[in-house]
Amino acid sequence: MTARTAGVTLAAGVVAALSVAAGAPAFAQPQAETDGQATVSVLHAVPGLTVDVFAGDRELLPDFKPGTLTDPLKLDAGSYDIKVFKDGEGPGGTPAIEKTVEVPAGANATLVAHLTADGKPTLDAFVNDTSKVPAGKARLTVRHVAAAPAVDVRADGVPVFKGLQNPKEATAEVAAGTVNTDVVLAGTDTVAIGPAELDLAEGSNTIVYAWGSATDKDLALKTQTVTGMHSAPNGVPAGETGRAAGGNDDAALGALAAGAVLALGAGGHLLRRRTDAG
Repeated sequence: MTARTAGVTLAAGVVAALSVAAGAPAFAQPQAETDGQATVSVLHAVPGLTVDVFAGDRELLPDFKPGTLTDPLKLDAGSYDIKVFKDGEGPGGTPAIEKTVEVPAGANATLVAHLTADGKPTLDAFVNDTSKVPAGKARLTVRHVAAAPAVDVRADGVPVFKGLQNPKEATAEVAAGTVNTDVVLAGTDTVAIGPAELDLAEGSNTIVYAWGSATDKDLALKTQTVTGMHSAPNGVPAGETGRAAGGNDDAALGALAAGAVLALGAGGHLLRRRTDAG
């Protein structure tokens, strides 16, 4: 099974399980923005750890492996009872932690399990910028979620973002087109990740995650593309793994971030237990 196929399967499973848990009709796949729904993607960026995530007694993300980014999930707004187990221990066992998550309508975000700068598992919620992009432009967002020091991000050899630290992000509007990027240690020419070729499509937000561990020498890039922000009718959309579309409501996104901290805090507790257990 390819990574993309796995992501689609996971996404469909999450939507179906959460819809049943909330007593609402299940959706087979992500659909267009609908009133009363939110768009959520999940990235597992903690090397070497596999987890199972449940809603009530229904498995949402079985064997959720590092480096996996789900396709965007269209979730009905509401409360979900999220349980996180060590891989293979649910649902009959005792969850490592259980949290009720509030999913607000209109949100567009990515939940990321990753390492802190000093290598400890943690989780964060990032708001995906879906505001309009000027004609001929693309939005480039870089998120530092790796166990590594501050970095500079270069496009065609020229620093675009300088001194980016974990877990910060930086964004800019750039000319649409293909660029060669790499990640170097801040203030140096020492390449930490890359080079990698990015296709920055007009009217899109290409989100690049630097993840992994510098100490373990497994640093890598993961790319997510959010589309649908064209300012001109002839803008060209792009399709990539992790594609999403939707509006941006500050209040809803703030509520999602708060709810995500609860849900992802459960995962963080689990991941720390796994690390402590060796």
